[in-house]
Amino acid sequence: MAANDVQARELVARPTRARIDLGAIAHNFAIARRQAEDRVVIAVVKADAYGHGAIAVARLLLREGASWLAVATVSELAALRGAGIDAPVLLLGGVHGARDAHAALALGATPVVHHEPQREWVERAARERGARATVHVEVDSGMHRFGVPADEAVALVARVAASPHLALGGVATHFAQADDPDPGPTCEQAEAFARVLDGIGRRGLDPGLVHLANSAGLLGRSHWEKFVRSNAVRPGLMLYGVTPAPHLAASGLRPAMTLETAVAALRRVRAGDGVGYGATWRAPRSGWVATLPMGYADGFPWTAGAPGAGAELLVAGRRRPIAGRVSMDLISVWLDDDAVPVGEPAIAFGTGAGGTLPVEDLASAARTLSYELLVRIGARVPRVWTA
Repeated sequence: MAANDVQARELVARPTRARIDLGAIAHNFAIARRQAEDRVVIAVVKADAYGHGAIAVARLLLREGASWLAVATVSELAALRGAGIDAPVLLLGGVHGARDAHAALALGATPVVHHEPQREWVERAARERGARATVHVEVDSGMHRFGVPADEAVALVARVAASPHLALGGVATHFAQADDPDPGPTCEQAEAFARVLDGIGRRGLDPGLVHLANSAGLLGRSHWEKFVRSNAVRPGLMLYGVTPAPHLAASGLRPAMTLETAVAALRRVRAGDGVGYGATWRAPRSGWVATLPMGYADGFPWTAGAPGAGAELLVAGRRRPIAGRVSMDLISVWLDDDAVPVGEPAIAFGTGAGGTLPVEDLASAARTLSYELLVRIGARVPRVWTA
């Protein structure tokens, strides 16, 4: 038997997988387009499309009408180009040196420039390639993480526009608190960004694509759009069916990823018996414990099994609490007196025949973000895409 056949059989035999509903992503993208109105939609597919498979998702989004894609790194762009995807791609993280700039331009990227050294790297690479590179400039309007400071932004934009080797394709900023119920900080950022745009206009420069709205910003655009006239948006998380914040939950999004497995073993335990490493969990009474072939090596958060975390999995149509620590390869859940059969499906988050368990619930129990849970699902978990 060939090695590839053995590997294929192992993938089929282990029930742990991430099922990706492409129809849900298309549905969510349609919501983003409606929210965007006449703005250009830059669909964010960084981090392997938030763990959903960048190539499959990018192809879908382009078919559905996305004008642009966005990634964080040159390697992410290279994967798209290697799959034959030739759409415009915004390189959100910019470049990190001269070699990175050459590689980005060779792949047809539109880099985001965050500071003067990045501008110089891209300009030099474009000059050496005998080409003109289009860039976007990001303005730090209050995130204080990346982007040119607002009081330096107009000058940097002017240097880009004056260069014979660069073309100004857009000006952007990034909201720090768009998922907060209080719109005040977001409005302050929008006002700061608007002042930069006014300064650019006074120089007689065309900013090109103006974008500041991530998923939370897009869903809450009524708060900030009175300050800034944007013509593009950058939805990410919402495309994958996760609401950026509870107060934005009435958006009609459909979860796209289901992390599923099946019961691999059953154990009858007595009251007081410890389960898992350190016996941090003990059975409250006699009952059944199910073992599932999934653990933190697959991306399931170790913190979900911490005492008092309250994390649950969906087994046989019911929410079942985790029993003990999450192991590298295994999770145990408490079934009480309900002895389900080996092979019974189980859902860590997502939707299945037994119901729905939102990824937000697991994220809350694990004291982390839905973003992190989606992107941390490991490479040994096969993705299965459904229409």
